[in-house]
Amino acid sequence: MRIIAIIPARYASSRFPGKPLADIQGMTMIQRVYEQVQKSKKIDQVIVATDDARIFDKVASFGGKAVMTADTHPSGTDRCFEALDKTAGHFDAVLNIQGDEPFIDPLQIDQLAELIQSPEVDVATLITPIIDTATLFDPNVVKVVSSITGRALYFSRQAIPYLRNSKADEWPEAHRFYRHLGIYAFKSDILKAVTAIAPSKLEMAESLEQLRWLENGYYIQTGVTQHEGISVDTPEDLKKLINKI
Repeated sequence: MRIIAIIPARYASSRFPGKPLADIQGMTMIQRVYEQVQKSKKIDQVIVATDDARIFDKVASFGGKAVMTADTHPSGTDRCFEALDKTAGHFDAVLNIQGDEPFIDPLQIDQLAELIQSPEVDVATLITPIIDTATLFDPNVVKVVSSITGRALYFSRQAIPYLRNSKADEWPEAHRFYRHLGIYAFKSDILKAVTAIAPSKLEMAESLEQLRWLENGYYIQTGVTQHEGISVDTPEDLKKLINKI
């Protein structure tokens, strides 16, 4: 199976404009992400999908590959499909890698690549255990419940499942909860299909695009990882990250 990894990189982030070009000890964030993805043993090609010439030029300057895409895409998923459509060659699967996690673990990328190779799987993604109540009840943290085989049943901003017979502060000890990490692998034809579907009721209710895919019957396989990673959403996040290096 030939697999391409695509890193969506927008310039006009509302909380951190120009984030892909932010400097992290002498190297831009987008270069750090790109080089981490290149360490994967399962990827045949890596490209950046951007809407800004400054990011495109920066990727070219360090020898990377980039594709210019529209600045009107509602999500990274849509940007990934345009980039795939503009990239020469055939790829059986596409990995959508977040461009704001400069130290993403290449083993996670390998794990995703392995999950998407199962014939029945349409989409693959990673989840990690939740161990504290602050994370569990944070609506900005997406939770997921899966079948015993790892097939995703539902994603929510609420804490799921609801534990009827336990106090809220006891939930992390009473049950194993999981948070969703926003990196995906798609079969290439599935990526094309899901970007053509109109937003669904559940998606609009929770503002989670993966619910559109579930509502339309697509098979989303989850894989458990213990490595949560550090994403950068704001300039403050970047300062905290640099202080940890």
